[in-house]
Amino acid sequence: MTKTLLKKGFKQALIVLGLTSLLLIAFTALGGATAGAQLISSGDVPSNVALSTGGEGSIRTLILQIVNFFLGFLGLIAVIMIIYGGIVYVTSAGNDEKAGEAKKIIMYAIIGIIIVLISFALVNTVISGAGTGVEV
Repeated sequence: MTKTLLKKGFKQALIVLGLTSLLLIAFTALGGATAGAQLISSGDVPSNVALSTGGEGSIRTLILQIVNFFLGFLGLIAVIMIIYGGIVYVTSAGNDEKAGEAKKIIMYAIIGIIIVLISFALVNTVISGAGTGVEV
C-alpha cells in the first residue's frame, strides 16, 4: 500500500515539475520574442513605468501586488481542497480508508492555508518596510 502511494506521489511530482518546466520554457521563448520591450529600462521615468504597469510607479509595490495575487490564488486552491476533502469524507460511506484519506486532504489544506497566511503577513511586512529608512 505504501509503495503505491509513493509511486502516485512521485508521478504527481513529475507532472508538476514537467508543467512548471513547460511554463518556464514558454515564458523564456516569449521573453526572447519581445526582447526589445523591457518593462523597466535605465531611461524610464516613474511616469512611464506607471503607464506600463497599470498605474504603479514603485517596483516595490508592483512586486507586492504580484506576490499577493499568487498567495491569494494559493489560498483559493487550499479552500477548494478543503471542500474536496469534505466531499470525499461525506461520500466515504463508512469506508475507513476513504475517510482517512479525506481527513489527510483537509489537514494538509488547512496547513497550506496557515502557510499562505504566514507568507502573506511576512511578505507584506518585509516588502512594505524595506527601504523606508526606519531603524530598529
